[in-house]
Amino acid sequence: MERLCVFLKKVVVLMLSLIMVVSLAACGDKESTLDRAVKQGYITVGFANEKPYAYKEANGELTGEAVEIARVVLERLGIKEMRGELTEFGSLVAGLQADRFDLITAGMFINPERCSAVLFADPEYSIGEAIAVKQGNPLGLGSYADIAENDQAKIAVMTGAVEIGYMEKSGIPSDQIIQVPDQASAISALQADRVHAITMTGPSLQAMLDSAHDEKIERVADFEQPVIDGESVRGYGATAFRKADAEFQEAYNKELQKLKDSGELLEILQTFGFTEAELPGDMTAAALCGE
Repeated sequence: MERLCVFLKKVVVLMLSLIMVVSLAACGDKESTLDRAVKQGYITVGFANEKPYAYKEANGELTGEAVEIARVVLERLGIKEMRGELTEFGSLVAGLQADRFDLITAGMFINPERCSAVLFADPEYSIGEAIAVKQGNPLGLGSYADIAENDQAKIAVMTGAVEIGYMEKSGIPSDQIIQVPDQASAISALQADRVHAITMTGPSLQAMLDSAHDEKIERVADFEQPVIDGESVRGYGATAFRKADAEFQEAYNKELQKLKDSGELLEILQTFGFTEAELPGDMTAAALCGE
């Protein structure tokens, strides 16, 4: 009996060793997202139709600040083609986590809540908020606080946008915040008098107004930036990856830093209405995520 027990113990040890070897081999053979993209020659990118960050032109070509930066970085990483898929802004993170996209890039601000769900690259730009109203600004709206103080004022914002949190913390009741699927819908809501104002980041709002060519809508020139938790709001936007794609994120960051150092980043940003004042400086995703 004793010999049998010794034999069985040896068999069990041998089987466990084989399982460990097979498991380690499988882990070692697993192909990373970056390696797969380089090998197949393309990558799938999720984006929301949000000017000037990511949008489709009339000919179907995908472009925008975030798109063109990603295109340059990915090409330098050896990925020849970027295949864009349009979705609502609020569905980007879920689509990334569900492997529908390999990365997402669409003017998405880095904040601790999103940092818990995705892995951000370092920021590409830094910008503030803005609002647009009907010509003459009938309700005299110059800040989120003004909207909070006027129970008749309604404001449109894109679903999932960071501005929702800013407005809530500024005291605007939820029934005054009208969520819409995209920026074009926000413009339409203002034109149809369903809301009294719309809000988005400065460059994004300006791009939409330039496209709308509607003299009955104007941007509030001296919009007061909201103060949230004692600090003035200034957002930093970046490309995001799945949590498991740290290798991809690190490689992306290295190429992005080269664009910053060479001045190429500013050149791309300027094409879409950004200025030197909207460069991200030395800010990192780690700092913004509170790491």
